[in-house]
Amino acid sequence: MSSLIDPDEISHETELVWLEDIDNLDYVRQSLDRLPTRKGRPTYRRDGRLIGWANLAPTAKASRASGTFRRRVFWLLPHDRDSQPDGDYAKGAPSEAVDPRTLEPRVKGYKTERSQGGPPSAAMQELGIELPL
Repeated sequence: MSSLIDPDEISHETELVWLEDIDNLDYVRQSLDRLPTRKGRPTYRRDGRLIGWANLAPTAKASRASGTFRRRVFWLLPHDRDSQPDGDYAKGAPSEAVDPRTLEPRVKGYKTERSQGGPPSAAMQELGIELPL
């Protein structure tokens, strides 16, 4: 879950790579995966589709036990809101989902009114403000 990502675990990130335009996505799922390399496209073994990933600095250390690196991977499942707007996540979002516009290297991202599927209040819309939840 996104809330369980510790800032220390993503402190070696240098960039986020996106395969899709994230401005069109209300949320992406994020996970911290064990991968054999510091950078590059990870092997994707989930249903759905890979949206992006984090690359790490050359100074990032591999796990002594497994020799792998912890890197964030961003993805969506076939039943997520972008594919099924009236489906399970028409309102609300999966626990590991965050608004992709709140993501940056070394920043875990946040849920927002947009990611949760709720309309912002009239005052918020008028001011053009979206607050993280």
